[in-house]
Amino acid sequence: MSNTTGNLRAEIVSIGEELLSGDTNIVDTNSIYITKQLRSIGLRVLFKTTVGDNEQLITDVLKLALGRAEVVITTGGLGPTVDDMTRQAVANAVGRKLEFRQELLDDIAAKFARFNSRMSENNRIQAMIPEGAIVVDNPVGTAPSFIVERDGHTIVSLPGVPREMKFLMEESIMPYLREKVGAVGIIKNRVIRTAGIGESLVDEKVGDLEKLENPVVGLAAHSGQTDIRIAARAATEAEADVLIAEVEAEVRKRLGSFIFGVDQDSLESAFVTAAKGAGATIGVVEVGTQGLFRQRIQDHPEAGGLLLPPHADGDPIMAILEASESGPARFKDTAERAAKAIFAQNNCKLAIAIISDERATAIALTDGGDVRSRSYAYGGIAAGGAEWATGWAMSMGWHMLISRSLP
Repeated sequence: MSNTTGNLRAEIVSIGEELLSGDTNIVDTNSIYITKQLRSIGLRVLFKTTVGDNEQLITDVLKLALGRAEVVITTGGLGPTVDDMTRQAVANAVGRKLEFRQELLDDIAAKFARFNSRMSENNRIQAMIPEGAIVVDNPVGTAPSFIVERDGHTIVSLPGVPREMKFLMEESIMPYLREKVGAVGIIKNRVIRTAGIGESLVDEKVGDLEKLENPVVGLAAHSGQTDIRIAARAATEAEADVLIAEVEAEVRKRLGSFIFGVDQDSLESAFVTAAKGAGATIGVVEVGTQGLFRQRIQDHPEAGGLLLPPHADGDPIMAILEASESGPARFKDTAERAAKAIFAQNNCKLAIAIISDERATAIALTDGGDVRSRSYAYGGIAAGGAEWATGWAMSMGWHMLISRSLP
């Protein structure tokens, strides 16, 4: 593995049937942690694979990984039971046999003795590792880890237990990889956050930048918000900053009026700041969202006094929304009428109406001049409709607040 290139690729292979069980209590946090660690030294994770406890499948996945990445890191499958198959699969993938290491067995036996526990015969399998592998001492667990090098490629096999994996990454694997990659290599990220514009339009404006090799530019769409992520690989942080600054300047040139923040900035904060800056009060009516828009704004520490009191049940404006027939076109028309009624009835500078059910959702906003609206029909499952509606209402409201002089 050369330490002169900034384009080293990495793949993480998570091994374990439980990761494929669909159990919502089991989440692969290991791969997220490892990705962050690798990026900090300039190793770009391009693939993440999850595979169950099947020796042939694990072997196939590892062979594929070796064909497309210089560094492959596996987690899980290093225990003593029948379903712990990582050792043999790694050996298969690199065309080697497993070899017994007496020093590993002695270390395992000593740990069981310290725990005042009896070591089972099946623990002997943990002293078997691929021929020629580099042993990684594991003082916080019983599963020995190892590194296999072959033809400029490296497989690092770590335990699946997060506590053990993190300790070994920090104490052993990162120093090893820094030496291989070059200690000064880093990847630095910058996120440009936009609102009031859809992902497809953002892509039209910056699509050519998404073809760059360094920095790498990518889009991530959320409800009412599209993030532009810039990731630069460089020898030093200062050099990465220069690369990022050049691309960021071009993004701002093309999308400046839609950019509300960077990195950790939130759309809620942008909306509240814009409204406060304009001296605006906001009238809001929402049906079918359980009051999510109002809650998102009120949770902001500086939003006090920004929203007018909610309309009570039986209010004429609530009746407009509640009487609407379902469907995106009807909802959009209803939301527009409700937004205009809110503005006319209340002493506010921006009026927002939101309506949502199990089939569709729509939003409408007016500042007394223009009326902006948007609707969406669900393709089957309505989950996320409230988030979509409130996100786009906030996004479009922010853009109206900053782009025009409110009456």
